[in-house]
Amino acid sequence: MLQFLLRRTFGAALILLLISAFTFFMFFAIPQDPATLACGKNCTPDALEIIHKNLGLDQPVILQFWHFLTGIFAGRDFAVGHCDAPCFGVSFANNQNVWDTILDRFPLTLSLTVGSLVVFLVVGLGAGMLAAKYRGTWLDKVFSSGSLVISSLQIYFLGPLVLLALVYTTGWLDKPKYVPISEDPGGWFMGLLIPWVVMATIFTANYTRMSRSSMVEQLQEEHVRAARAKGMSGNYTFFRYAWRGSLIPIITILGIDLSSLLAGGMVTELTFGLAGLGRLALESVTNKDLPMLMGVMLISAALIIVFNLIVDALYAVIDPRVRLS
Repeated sequence: MLQFLLRRTFGAALILLLISAFTFFMFFAIPQDPATLACGKNCTPDALEIIHKNLGLDQPVILQFWHFLTGIFAGRDFAVGHCDAPCFGVSFANNQNVWDTILDRFPLTLSLTVGSLVVFLVVGLGAGMLAAKYRGTWLDKVFSSGSLVISSLQIYFLGPLVLLALVYTTGWLDKPKYVPISEDPGGWFMGLLIPWVVMATIFTANYTRMSRSSMVEQLQEEHVRAARAKGMSGNYTFFRYAWRGSLIPIITILGIDLSSLLAGGMVTELTFGLAGLGRLALESVTNKDLPMLMGVMLISAALIIVFNLIVDALYAVIDPRVRLS
């Protein structure tokens, strides 16, 4: 297990390095000078030169990239002051510390992602299990047909409809907003309820179909039929043997869908006017703000890698056949 973790950690570090290098050097392929953005409309050559020096843009690109990497672990000195580790630089657009800005936006994105993940796994797997358990009945047909219809919807289409129905027309719920869970757990839950449901709905449909298909397949396995032949109850066999085995392909797909989940979070933030990492990434691209964009991309990539490590660990918990020695 230790060797496995070391290999995955090394691979994760290499992936993050490649992502940061690709983003960094692609940014410098843009002909526009990023210092002009910070300089403003009434920019003079002398002011532009000072900004280049303050932001470190007067140095060679390779050296700038090296300073960026070392700053993450050891901090970094700028002409305008020192940036403590982890230092992702200073924003070209507003001269704010990138790490502080990310920390301010990160709780919303994490709450949105994890909350929607819990919703669509609970609802999707639950609906799929019921459809498989009562295969051929009206319940199976409703879940199967409904998942096909829902899977064709998109967040930017479904979101405004839900807002119109539950917020602006009936007034049953307030407009989505983010309240830190440490300040008001109830306000945090109610403020993100609509984004969770909308974002989870798109994934729920897919996981309902996958869960049903995997469960039906597991119910036909020999070890499940052998358990029934030994006199075990149908519910015990269903949950002890069939359900556990059906989770393996679900977890595999979940590991692939994690990047789509973060991308869906970006669309959800824009749809409901929430200021998380998704909106911050869009603002960084619009403003050609390299340090902010680099920081957001590295944090997002790190999240995906951590989630995938958790998914890999779940294999060993669910299926003893794939446990690592």
